Amino acid sequence: MKADMIITNIRQLATMTSGGKAKTAQQMNDAGIIENAGIAIKDGRILELGSSAEIERKYTWDEAIDASGRILTPGFVDSHTHPVFVHTREDEFAMRLAGKSYVEISLAGGGIRSSIASTRAASAAELVELSLPRIRKMMALGVTTLEAKSGYGLSVESELKQLKAIAELSQILPIDIVPTFMGAHEYPIEYENDHASYLRILIDEMIPAVKEQGIAEFCDIFTESHVFSIEESRRVLRAAKDHGLKLKMHADEIVWIGGAELAAEMGCVSADHLGAASDQGIMALKAAGVIPTLLPATLFSLASKAYARGRFMIDSGLPVAIATDYNPGSCNCDSMPFTMSLACLQMGFTPIEALSAATINAACALDLQDQVGSLEIGKLADIIFWDIPSLNFIPYHLGSSHIVKVLKRGRRIYKAQ
Repeated sequence: MKADMIITNIRQLATMTSGGKAKTAQQMNDAGIIENAGIAIKDGRILELGSSAEIERKYTWDEAIDASGRILTPGFVDSHTHPVFVHTREDEFAMRLAGKSYVEISLAGGGIRSSIASTRAASAAELVELSLPRIRKMMALGVTTLEAKSGYGLSVESELKQLKAIAELSQILPIDIVPTFMGAHEYPIEYENDHASYLRILIDEMIPAVKEQGIAEFCDIFTESHVFSIEESRRVLRAAKDHGLKLKMHADEIVWIGGAELAAEMGCVSADHLGAASDQGIMALKAAGVIPTLLPATLFSLASKAYARGRFMIDSGLPVAIATDYNPGSCNCDSMPFTMSLACLQMGFTPIEALSAATINAACALDLQDQVGSLEIGKLADIIFWDIPSLNFIPYHLGSSHIVKVLKRGRRIYKAQ
């Protein structure tokens, strides 16, 4: 049989197989290991998995990669990021260290609002140019599928411009980038005291324009006590759903207001953050099949004393995902391996649970479980090569990368020097 590529001499292949579903409970601790493995790839997809000797004997090929006894995993799926912006906000980091809270900084004109003016002033080409090196760093850290949100324009023109930049990034870069519309990220300063008018723009102008141009797959909203209320969020999400957009939510990040419960009610694909989610909200997510996506690096960056209850969620049978939340303000983290470390150290994950959360469950948080997140026949050949002694080493090690190669659709997108 003919393959485009084979990979042989893989010491351990962590397939993360799941039968096309998110992993829950004990399944999250099963990496689907194949020892002394090989992979056959054709047209960017996995043709067969097996022993190295079997693959080499069974196939002819155009290209062969000797894995040299390394460990291979699926590429990371980073299902919650905000990488398209102009300026970083390191001064706010210093303000938080001096005692200001995230909400205090936001209400004083910092936070998300401080990114709006520069985003509105920038062209789509400038946003692309600034975002390219950020995303390339994420690729070097193993990301092969990325969700990217708008939300720093907060006007019809600027939100469409940001989504256009995301579309251009998707054309330039060799990874899959999933676009999410997030015009409901904050109330812009000009509508600070006129929420009704901005909600009208969101529902009657932005969402229809986004749908007409076909430049977003998801709609997200920041449901929080100082931003969009439950009823305001319900209206926006209902409009987005009516226009055929899939739904996500920033839910119960800082204080509980019933965001997780609303995510369950609205049938969101994922509910993210959940740092203050109630037991009832968590159980509602489970009943509704909503993927809880936890963002431990955000809580770490905000010096939070409490983290989302990942251990409780896993033990309760929820299919937990994790993501970086890479953004210019609250979490300037581009590393999925470090996010895995924090999930283990601060949320009680095991190393394999963290890997499940960063791959197959994160793919489910983007409704892409049939394409990415695990190494199975017919799925994309998105693969990380690790120079490590075991899978446990990934979250154990802090501060530098042990990734030697990354493939996307069977093609190399990163190689260590």
